[in-house]
Amino acid sequence: MTVGFVGLGNIGKPMALRLAASDVDLVVFDVAPEPLAELEAAGAKVAGSVAGLAAQVDLLCVMVRDDEQVRDVLGEVLGVGGDRLTVAIHSTIAPSTPPQLEDTAARHGIKLVDAPVSGGAMGAADGSLAIMVGGSDEAFAACAEPFAVMGSKVVHAGPIGAGTKMKLARNLMHFVAFTAATEAQRLAEAAGLDLVELGNVVRHTDAITGGPGAIMHRSTTAALDPSDFWFGVFEHVRALGEKDLGFAIDLASGLGVDVPLAEQALARLGTGLGLPPSPQEQS
Repeated sequence: MTVGFVGLGNIGKPMALRLAASDVDLVVFDVAPEPLAELEAAGAKVAGSVAGLAAQVDLLCVMVRDDEQVRDVLGEVLGVGGDRLTVAIHSTIAPSTPPQLEDTAARHGIKLVDAPVSGGAMGAADGSLAIMVGGSDEAFAACAEPFAVMGSKVVHAGPIGAGTKMKLARNLMHFVAFTAATEAQRLAEAAGLDLVELGNVVRHTDAITGGPGAIMHRSTTAALDPSDFWFGVFEHVRALGEKDLGFAIDLASGLGVDVPLAEQALARLGTGLGLPPSPQEQS
């Protein structure tokens, strides 16, 4: 198949380079000349415009900056690609945008999926991205083979828009965790600890335990039945968490450090895991 790629930035360029090294025929376009030259040296063809690219390919991958640029790219494709073309939007966009784009594309016979990625530039370079795809079974099938070149975890999340919603849920945890990390750093700094070594410890142990994803094995967030296997597991998690959060909050109070996320976690941990409220949560 012939694949097109528009948007050769920090993540788009290594994704396209993975495709260039595979057995697909690749055509690329970007407004910057430098990545185009690099992709051409890697064996890709360079198109003079988005429309010119769309006329040549079966799958068009789009990794541009925002919703407005995605709409601009799709606008140049309409009327050119025809019913052979599938457009894959890898940019992270508003959850309302993919269904709107699909409606527009469908009127021109074009299939469309939203397929945001997780794993950053490093994952893009080594082909280990997670690619979360929303779209019809037919549209997903048209993308699956080249997606497997760019990512080692390709998930058909559901109908159009599901890929974007999954990416936003994943990134909610990502950036809330970053904020919690800044809170932990303030506490550690006030306690006179080495912040670089704390970061080393966090990365070391998360690689062993799986980090926050270690609790994400259930298919529902409903309350747990006491007979459920996870009830006992999460009771243990809550006991450890409430103990350690309590100690950390006490330490922060003594040092004059504000830790609102820790206080929220103490109040919500158990019920978030599906357990009945504990005395700490009820208070």
